[in-house]
Amino acid sequence: LHSRRDFPPPAIFYLYRHQKQRRNSVIFRSKATLLIKMSENTEVEAKRVFIGAGCNRVVNNVSWGASGLVSFGAQNAVAIFCPKTAQILTTLPGHKASVNCTHWLPSSKFAFKAKHLDRHYLLSGDTDGVIILWELSTNSNNQWRHVLQLPRSHKKGVTCITAFMCSETDAMFASGSSDGVVNVWDVSFPSQPSEECKVSCLDSISADSKAIVTLSLAELPQNPGRFTLAMGGLDNKIKLYCGERTGKFTSVCELKGHTDWIRSLDFSLPLHSTDEPTNSIMLVSSSQDKVIRIWKLVLVGDVGSWQREITLASYIEGPVFDSGRFTYQVSVESVLIGHEDWVYSVEWQPPVDHHQPLSILSASMDKTMMIWRPEKKTGVWVNVVCVGELSHCALGFYGGHWSPDGVSILAHGYGGSFHLWRNVSSSKEFENWQMQKVPSGHFAAVADITWARTGEYLLSVSQDQTTRVFSSWKSDEENEHWHELARPQVHGHDINCVAMVQGKGNHRFVSGAEEKVVRVFEAPLSFLKTLNHTCAGGEGSFPEDLQADVQVLGANMSALGLSQKPIYLHSSSEPLERNGGGEGLETFETVPEAAPVELKEPPIEDQLAFHTLWPESHKLYGHGNELFSLCCDHNGSLVASSCKAQSAAMAEIWLWEVGTWKAVGRLQSHSLTVTHLEFSYDDTLLLSVSRDRHFSVFSIQRTDDGDVSHKLMAKVEAHKRIIWACSWNPYGHQFATSSRDKTVKIWSIEKDAHVKQVLALPQFGSSVTAVAWTGLDQKEKSGCIAVGMENGLIELWNIKIKETEEEGTTATAALALRLEPFMCHVSAVNRLAWRPTESNQSLLRLTSCGDDNCVRVFDFKF
Repeated sequence: LHSRRDFPPPAIFYLYRHQKQRRNSVIFRSKATLLIKMSENTEVEAKRVFIGAGCNRVVNNVSWGASGLVSFGAQNAVAIFCPKTAQILTTLPGHKASVNCTHWLPSSKFAFKAKHLDRHYLLSGDTDGVIILWELSTNSNNQWRHVLQLPRSHKKGVTCITAFMCSETDAMFASGSSDGVVNVWDVSFPSQPSEECKVSCLDSISADSKAIVTLSLAELPQNPGRFTLAMGGLDNKIKLYCGERTGKFTSVCELKGHTDWIRSLDFSLPLHSTDEPTNSIMLVSSSQDKVIRIWKLVLVGDVGSWQREITLASYIEGPVFDSGRFTYQVSVESVLIGHEDWVYSVEWQPPVDHHQPLSILSASMDKTMMIWRPEKKTGVWVNVVCVGELSHCALGFYGGHWSPDGVSILAHGYGGSFHLWRNVSSSKEFENWQMQKVPSGHFAAVADITWARTGEYLLSVSQDQTTRVFSSWKSDEENEHWHELARPQVHGHDINCVAMVQGKGNHRFVSGAEEKVVRVFEAPLSFLKTLNHTCAGGEGSFPEDLQADVQVLGANMSALGLSQKPIYLHSSSEPLERNGGGEGLETFETVPEAAPVELKEPPIEDQLAFHTLWPESHKLYGHGNELFSLCCDHNGSLVASSCKAQSAAMAEIWLWEVGTWKAVGRLQSHSLTVTHLEFSYDDTLLLSVSRDRHFSVFSIQRTDDGDVSHKLMAKVEAHKRIIWACSWNPYGHQFATSSRDKTVKIWSIEKDAHVKQVLALPQFGSSVTAVAWTGLDQKEKSGCIAVGMENGLIELWNIKIKETEEEGTTATAALALRLEPFMCHVSAVNRLAWRPTESNQSLLRLTSCGDDNCVRVFDFKF
């Protein structure tokens, strides 16, 4: 099962599975070869429930394939989502750097050629210049496979990929890089399952000394086997190259007209007409000059038989070039002016039944997407559809994409968000584009995560300066569908830590960011009502009859994005005149009024970004540096906090009393940053771990008059490197610590208040950055420890505690499950948290977050 570990003598081996497998004898290989037959009760089944992730903020990051699925880069991972369910299906591990671009083979443009394909392919390129080819088998439950990594040909990051499907089993594609080099590749797909893909580099073109940011590849009209490649970069010119499928590409002409960087290029397929052969294709280009240009490439005759007349019109008609035995001319068909900011993306509508529609989708940083078509009578290109996030919170679109059937359009924006519209009209003359549900998530590293008190939702914080609530929504379908429920905090600093306030009463949480202030938030009435429409509902933790006391409907954000002011119930119908006619600095506050309402279906990005905020109720001052860790006791009476520290004075742990929010204690023990804090389940002990390689255990007591007393019980140098995380046993005073030294150690507090090490798990292959302990059986004192590593992998270990008078506390451990890489994170796991459950349950739910921008939820059946 695992060749690199020496298991301790008491260890029990466990078989794990992700799909139903035959229960045969399994050979496990460690130092010796062991033959062990597994029994029924030793299996742990893992199920992926949810992935939340935002899109990398780069232009060519998203691709909509003929398979109907959408691919995008989420930090180092390639994520795949289904637009029909608005769920991220999987993430593909393999890249070591941020993913810049993805491209399906075939893409939506060639969907008419791929109606019966069993296998689809995907290309992804990253900032290190690496390109990976993936395979999706649609006839075997959408299984993914890493096919190959292309030979390293780019010295700098891959910026764009374009492809042309020659047939169902053959394609050409080109990749551009920020070093100005464009490589042209040929790929042959296997016709039999036993065969493999074959990829070869046809040509390498040093097109420019500066970056190439967009490419488009097309077959020349009436000239099979000859292709044209359009390139756009930073010199405001479109470069056209021509070449054969087996030969070199040569420069044939440059198209001038744009006055700023070329941002997007897309060739149409050949234009079919009833009265003449297909002798022309079109190229659409967009630029940072806010203008879209349509170029027409026309076959004008055989080489030598056509000669241009020297007239004034010849200057307008554009350049002429030869390819093979034909001559072609490129001319400007139309210039489209309508966007008010950089146009990042243009794309032709995918053909239907081999017919290329004259319809172009453009996406711009002016927060709009437009569909352009020529008028039937005049032939003049006009904007017929305009959609977009017109609120202040959207900072524009990086790209727009058509669905294969041409009835949906997808944009991805500056905030890592997706925006999907679908034409729901049944009439061909009238179009009605309505917003649809899309997946969402953080677009930067997720630093911390926690469950609500009874597990009805989870709360995550990120370096993208947001706090997000995720929950499953009620639906008629069998599968559980998770969506982002609210965005309680949109801040002006990166957020490092979060803790839910336990106990009775309204939902509250505390968060700490790259500032010295701990902020307290309380759920508004709009959120409490929305919670009733989730699968868990809101009755369990805060009954509806008590919600009548909540007088805050929602919150407004300040102009600087640091404080969130409450909107009271009685004044909600009278919006405040916040920017009405003020002079001076007040005129810069252009943030509109929020309109919080009860949501009966998953909110869209515009609602999330501004209308689901929670009001900030308190600020807690005291720390001298940026906040790093937070935790709350299980009774909901104390919150502990720590900040970044280089000295013992700054490494103090502060205790805050919930309700009054007064500082009631300052605990001193560590000399460097306290990285993690956690109260024991009986709330009598507080455990802290630090960069100084020590852990400390404090006793926390309440006096008769309500004061809090604290005492340092133990301080132990536990690891050889920084300690990243800790977790208490739910059934006793044992705890686990995890460290950069690749170890997890189990400790016990004995009756004489002495701390002893009872077990060390075998050394892991990577730094252990997260650990979480949950109980399985209270009578047996058995539990499960989830271990998260710097390489993104997650393992589960069964732990059994035994206490005797003679030996004291002892423990045994067994590997229960090692998750497949396709289910895990692709970068460091920052936090693991088990959902609060009743004791002795066989189905457990775990959530994790990491540097790959992802929030993940798993179900484990023991």
